[in-house]
Amino acid sequence: MPRIHQDVIRQFFTLLLIVLMAILIFMGLAPYLSGVLGAITLYIIMKGWMRKLVQKGWKPALAASYLMLISFIGIIVPVALVILMLSSKVKGGLQKVESGIKVIKESIAAFENNLGYSYSSSVDSGKISGWISDNFQDIIGDTFNIFIAITIMYFLLYYMLVNRKKFIESLFTYLPMRPENINILGKEIGSIVKSNAIGIPLVAILQGFVALIAFLALGVPNPWFWFVITTVGSVIPFIGTAIGIVPVVFLLFSKGHDWEAIVMLFYGVLVVGTTDNLFRLVVQKKLADIHPLITLIGVIIGVPIFGFIGLIFGPLLLSLFLLILRIYKKEYGESVHVD
Repeated sequence: MPRIHQDVIRQFFTLLLIVLMAILIFMGLAPYLSGVLGAITLYIIMKGWMRKLVQKGWKPALAASYLMLISFIGIIVPVALVILMLSSKVKGGLQKVESGIKVIKESIAAFENNLGYSYSSSVDSGKISGWISDNFQDIIGDTFNIFIAITIMYFLLYYMLVNRKKFIESLFTYLPMRPENINILGKEIGSIVKSNAIGIPLVAILQGFVALIAFLALGVPNPWFWFVITTVGSVIPFIGTAIGIVPVVFLLFSKGHDWEAIVMLFYGVLVVGTTDNLFRLVVQKKLADIHPLITLIGVIIGVPIFGFIGLIFGPLLLSLFLLILRIYKKEYGESVHVD
């Protein structure tokens, strides 16, 4: 019976340790993974600017700090303002919902008195208040995790920008691939990240402005609020701009503006919906020629794993999987000839 060579056993044991430690590291970083992925995204977008600033005579630390400040003002602050605006509007909407529920509850109570049976008395208000309390604690915990993730993101980004050469050299040192394949991998990651990190928000904003034209022309209340809702909805798979268009249509109907509502419905379907495909075709084709199926399936995979940033890293994960399969076939596979 042939024996397994000791070198093979050692190699297998070393690989097993690497996999186990990688799993432990991933589990520890999982709550803050969005910060790590955010740092990688910003690094890929900013590394060209960083190189230009250093060539102009800027010190690496100053150049990195300048770029990080721009990203904070241009990305974090607007996102925070949008969240604050949405939360205030949602809070006002919830107050209206509560008053509506109160009216409905009074009507049900009157109906129950006529029937001689009280169903609403079986509702446990303690459980409802406990559910609200638990969710409030979850929101606080998520806010803390977001703060930690942002801190990790900028800490890593600073290191990656200031030590660009060491960071790249470490990739060539630790990745078990040929240098030419690492270069292919780097170019693929860069093109896909730029396509999604720049293309998806740009398409969403363009769609939001297309919808805003109708909101202003038809006299929709709070048009800028619905502009934000439509813009945010554009990046959500399967839902899209309907999250902003449909409520506006019902809002116009409820105010008696029937013709405006019908125009808004057709405008949303024919114009806003069409410009979505047009903008994505033009913008993402210029940044990276990614097959629409890879984007769609990647988003479906990425959002449950990575959260909101999965819109970027879901397609990247799927594209890298296919790329690594090609690299593996190139290095180790045999060519197959089909007659």
